[in-house]
Amino acid sequence: MYAERASRLAGAVVWTNTPSASTRASPVLPDGCMDLLYSEGRLLVAGPDTRAHVPDGPPVPWAGIRFFPGAAPPLLGVPAHELRDRRVELADLWPAPEVRRLTDRITMAVQPATALESLALERAAPPDPELRRLVAVLAAGRTVAATADELGIGARRLHRRSLAAFGYGPKTLARILRLQRALALAREGMPHADTAARTGYADQAHLARDVREFTGSTLRELLLRRR
Repeated sequence: MYAERASRLAGAVVWTNTPSASTRASPVLPDGCMDLLYSEGRLLVAGPDTRAHVPDGPPVPWAGIRFFPGAAPPLLGVPAHELRDRRVELADLWPAPEVRRLTDRITMAVQPATALESLALERAAPPDPELRRLVAVLAAGRTVAATADELGIGARRLHRRSLAAFGYGPKTLARILRLQRALALAREGMPHADTAARTGYADQAHLARDVREFTGSTLRELLLRRR
């Protein structure tokens, strides 16, 4: 069973997933975020995705904290583009003795997800107002050029900041945020053509192409899988 709640860390989400033996792993869809994960004595980092990630191996319990877009790289000390479409051991990024100590602390906790949240709260950098605004402007459907103008920065600087913070350029982030808006409306029951129009796609076929590119599935398949 999957459950999540808002974190005490601004913009983050704390989640747990305890599947049954018969549970079929659901793909993790691109959302512009990065996660710190714990499972069976391991701490891992899920980098920013540009395609659906399907967990492999037998079903096991997971706990995680999903950071607001751009918030994880300062905590991890690694630019996001180095982790794009990857799952890596935290010990590959931080000193192994420190990771062993943190892993033991979380393993011994009654609620590993809460222990992960505490770890993030201890180490997270203050929110970056410019990055927060960048995400908000792109999420509102502005073009990359309009976003650069609104933030008062050049297109090249915007691209460099986006690679380091999100793992890809602002255009890709904008497309992923738009896709997430469309999925939210479709899950509420909005017809696909209306969903496309409401979220800035040229038409339903345009929406279908983006869904296929980023998730490897059709919108109908994603909705049926969620039921």
